[in-house]
Amino acid sequence: MKIKGIRWWMVGLVTAGLVVNYLARNTLSVAAPTLMSELSISTEQYAHIVVAWQLCYAIMQPVAGYIIDAIGTKMGFAIFAIAWSAACAAAAFATGWQSLAIFRGMLGLTEAAGLPAGVKATTEWFPAKERSVAIGWFNIGSSFGALLAPPLVVWAILQSGWELAFLIVGGLGIVWSGLWLLLYKHPRDQKRLGDAERDYILSGQEARLKDAPARKGSWKRLFKNRNFYAIASARILSEPAWQTFNAWIPLYLMTERHMNIKEVAMFAWLPFLAADIGCVLGGYLSPLFHKYCKVSLFTSRKMVMLFGCSCMIGPACIGLVESPYTAIALLCIGGFAHQTLSGALYSITSDSFGKNEVATATGMGGMFGFFGAAAFTMVFGVLVTKIGYSPLFVVLAIFDIVAAIVVWNVAREVPQHDEPVPLPAGEQGPRTVPAT
Repeated sequence: MKIKGIRWWMVGLVTAGLVVNYLARNTLSVAAPTLMSELSISTEQYAHIVVAWQLCYAIMQPVAGYIIDAIGTKMGFAIFAIAWSAACAAAAFATGWQSLAIFRGMLGLTEAAGLPAGVKATTEWFPAKERSVAIGWFNIGSSFGALLAPPLVVWAILQSGWELAFLIVGGLGIVWSGLWLLLYKHPRDQKRLGDAERDYILSGQEARLKDAPARKGSWKRLFKNRNFYAIASARILSEPAWQTFNAWIPLYLMTERHMNIKEVAMFAWLPFLAADIGCVLGGYLSPLFHKYCKVSLFTSRKMVMLFGCSCMIGPACIGLVESPYTAIALLCIGGFAHQTLSGALYSITSDSFGKNEVATATGMGGMFGFFGAAAFTMVFGVLVTKIGYSPLFVVLAIFDIVAAIVVWNVAREVPQHDEPVPLPAGEQGPRTVPAT
């Protein structure tokens, strides 16, 4: 039986994987206040643990992207997901900051495949016009996983202890891996994909994705691509903001805003809900800008980045407010702003590289981004005890603004293929605004 709009079901499956991926990485930040107390971990040592994850993630991202390009999205994503689930569960057996740093480093090495695999899957399954919408939907997995972490982890701590949280999340990853292996297929192998939808997908893809002969991804070709330098620079500048949100919000609310653990569970997820909205809205803004501003799809992606970075003024003002609830509202604006920008950057990456290079390009860009995040985290861990959080939020906003300006001025459009054929009549699922 053919399933109408099956490409959107594939996006849902990718999104679920990204939810589990980000749930695993955010378990630590929510458990941190309890865990730091029980294992006698200082704020600076906690920063070292976070950096261990970030550096391993950074180093592995281009390797993971290359592996996924080489062996395929299905097997590549599954292998890495099983590995990160085991690494997450292993953290339950940590006895100090050094052992926890080792386990988190293992998690970073294995989680690095999540975003390259997601970008590659949407590149395989969607025409260029819909790709920003699809990436917006799958990118909500990153913030939705962070959104689920506070209530789930606090519940586990209250029921048994922080160790239970890591074991539960590791188990969820194993379950998702089985579903992925069972359900995901490339469009050419998906028997439930109708002919009309297959034609719609393929006719709307760029020639380099559809018609070009298969070739292995090449890091050398990436370094010859002007757009790669724009993307890598933007990742270096923008990644610190999102990693700060993921690693430090619970501690910020407890130390600066004097919330207890139950209040953290009630409020720490809200910035990530706003980030989900930014992911989806950013995906739909691109085709709207394309239609009403009469610009190319590529330029519309850059316009979305400018919109996102302009909203980062919100968290920059967090030091000016006294109410913890106003501070949370500003953090929500920051989550919304950054994920709007981030989704557009992934769309630009997808638009800029061929089918056997897009995961490698995403991974290589991520490597530079997480090196930037790791450097900022080291500085953050030292300075936060001396000058507080507020000046650092200002710096993060400036970084995002500069990232958008760099992409606007450096990235250039790659020639696209013909417009996609009309959608099959009566198809269900999210729809993009048609271009003129």
